[in-house]
Amino acid sequence: MNDWAPIAKEYDPLKAGSIDGTDEEPHDRAIWRAMLARYVPNKGVTGDPHLTLFIARLNLQTTEEKIKEVFSRYGDIRKIRLVRDLVTGFSKGYAFIEYKEERALLKAHRDANRLVIDQHEIFVDFELERTLKGWIPRRLGGGFGGKKESGQLRFGGRDRPFRKPINLPNMKNDFYGEGSAEKRNWSREGTRDWRTRDRDHERSRDKRWPERERSWTWGESERERDSKEERSRGRERKDRDR
Repeated sequence: MNDWAPIAKEYDPLKAGSIDGTDEEPHDRAIWRAMLARYVPNKGVTGDPHLTLFIARLNLQTTEEKIKEVFSRYGDIRKIRLVRDLVTGFSKGYAFIEYKEERALLKAHRDANRLVIDQHEIFVDFELERTLKGWIPRRLGGGFGGKKESGQLRFGGRDRPFRKPINLPNMKNDFYGEGSAEKRNWSREGTRDWRTRDRDHERSRDKRWPERERSWTWGESERERDSKEERSRGRERKDRDR
């Protein structure tokens, strides 16, 4: 656990799919796809990746001019690339901004995250495609995004960092009765107490059964006696009538 960090230093799809980065088996198919993918960063992308910000969750109506207007307040911009669909030309909701100076990059990274542009709260992070080793994009099952509804959340990024794992005590020895002698004696005593209570319960139940039987026999005798008395009174009435 000494090398644990909330932000991933190297991209691993299996760890990104785990809330604390400790999973050993993939829990959804997208992770399998990401683990099997062999992604090579887009060679057509130019510019300095260490001076580039990734802007996501943009309003689909937001233009390059609007993005420049907002982010130029943090420093001089060298280039803006709003990613669009190759067929329709519509915005995909994310963009890349390259600054001229690192100071402007850091300021925008700190202050522009969760800024509202065109009624949309945006997300801002450093570019990872060319700076994080092993990066797999979201479309191949990787990334640091995902929605809760889809059940394919990814962790280890700025937006959703890893949670620190909880170190549970090793209970295996105690579970199988391999703990200390004191614990074993306690276990045996507890078993004896349980057996004693069970025997006492059986004995009390056996004592109650004869009482129930006597009560049942006594009830029958009472009914028979009442019936005999009723028949006797009936014969006496008949004798008087005669």
